[in-house]
Amino acid sequence: MTASYDIPVVIDRREGPYGEVVLRRHGALLQIISNGCFLMDTSDGRSERLLVDAAYGALDGRAEPSVLIGGLGVGFSLAHAASDPRWGRITVVEREPAVIDWHLGGPLAALSAEALADPRTEIVAADLLAYVNEICDTYDALCLDIDNGPAWTVTEGNGSLYSKAGIASCARALRPGGVLAVWSAQPSPEFEGTLRNAGFKWVRTEEIPVARGVPDVVHLAVRPG
Repeated sequence: MTASYDIPVVIDRREGPYGEVVLRRHGALLQIISNGCFLMDTSDGRSERLLVDAAYGALDGRAEPSVLIGGLGVGFSLAHAASDPRWGRITVVEREPAVIDWHLGGPLAALSAEALADPRTEIVAADLLAYVNEICDTYDALCLDIDNGPAWTVTEGNGSLYSKAGIASCARALRPGGVLAVWSAQPSPEFEGTLRNAGFKWVRTEEIPVARGVPDVVHLAVRPG
């Protein structure tokens, strides 16, 4: 008898505003592929949960803080934030229409349907950098899970979010004392310097153990009061 192996099966393939995005199933997992590069799957969610929890933990105890989540992805960050009654308004900015569709009644709805039904939740279809450039002193926490983090971006244009100008825009979007939390596939001392140069205080990095290779990390920084 010939051994069988799980072969990825494409569920949906779209040409989005920033290139090709694909949702595929590999065994029990759903995977998002951007321009041929693997971005994320439904295997764990530990990093996304830590991203949200670390942001809340770095706040100053204010009641019902608002949070802006950059990137919907497979929905782990949104689902975790919505499961915590301590958060107030929860806004998710996602620039890929296909990703939003996959959550709104699509294959990823099982992960996010309850969170999307929460009255605190709002989904905004927009580029994150363009969105934060239009707001000021609006959110208590900003959680970024865009691309592979500041050290290595797959999609052209995402690097501008992590530039000095992009991080300065993120700082302006936060209320005084607000927290910026940034997920990254690897530590980036250079990005810590960018955060400090943008005026953030109490910059630190928390590691997230992974099965192989260097740990994922969450970069944390606080806008001065």
